[in-house]
Amino acid sequence: MSRPEPRTPRSVAELTEAVLAGAYGPDPEDLSVTSAFWLYNTTRLAGGDVTYHNHYLLLRVGTAFGACSFEAGELAPDFCENASGHTLGKLLRAESAPVRIAALDAYLAQVNPHRDDARAERVMLPTGTPEVRAKARDASIAGLLDITPGAKVALIGVVNPLVAAIRERGGVCLPCDLNLRTTQWGDEITDDMTEVLKEADAVVATGMTLSNGTFDLILAHCREHEVPLVVYAQSGSAVARAFLPGGVTGLNAEPFTFSQFSADETPMYRYRESA
Repeated sequence: MSRPEPRTPRSVAELTEAVLAGAYGPDPEDLSVTSAFWLYNTTRLAGGDVTYHNHYLLLRVGTAFGACSFEAGELAPDFCENASGHTLGKLLRAESAPVRIAALDAYLAQVNPHRDDARAERVMLPTGTPEVRAKARDASIAGLLDITPGAKVALIGVVNPLVAAIRERGGVCLPCDLNLRTTQWGDEITDDMTEVLKEADAVVATGMTLSNGTFDLILAHCREHEVPLVVYAQSGSAVARAFLPGGVTGLNAEPFTFSQFSADETPMYRYRESA
């Protein structure tokens, strides 16, 4: 007898509780972490003056990598010393939000890999330089936006090529980021998410909102006001997928290996609510 489809969660906590209760598949206590990675990288694209600082936790379970980005100092490298061998059930109850999100992502990606999801459109990032691959990635994300010229698009989590991609489609970008103050073109970036949400006709948000606790607020706003929400996710790509439909209207999922860690073709998976 097949398991009934779980109801669409209203929050990350509700999704986690459903996974722990077995609504999405096997007991998380029966799945263990094989490898744990703590990664720190910096990126400055050619011609730019912004250095992006990225910290990641990766948990491998079976054929899946669960991923979560986090802020500097939020998780120490020595977490990985003892993480291999832990069950996902244990890590889903961890105090650290990045650990919980990485574990949740690993679980959902293992029980339903992006490559096997009938809803997913596979998009290959081309072989090339970081600049070529970043432009292709951000064009893929912006391609999920169905906007009219002049539409205001809140961009929560700023990367300059995505600002450009939104503008190329006629959108007015409203940038918001906790770490950056101006775009490559000198546009002011606010750190107040509510400021851009209240003006937005559409929202594009990074998967890092899952780890910093703002995803639920963005999701609730977009549901209440019927605003399209596109998520671009290296962090928690399978977690964000669980909210489609249910608030997320488009998802550009980029599971590990991420674009910045390879020069060869790598896959992304695009989802649309209508699919």
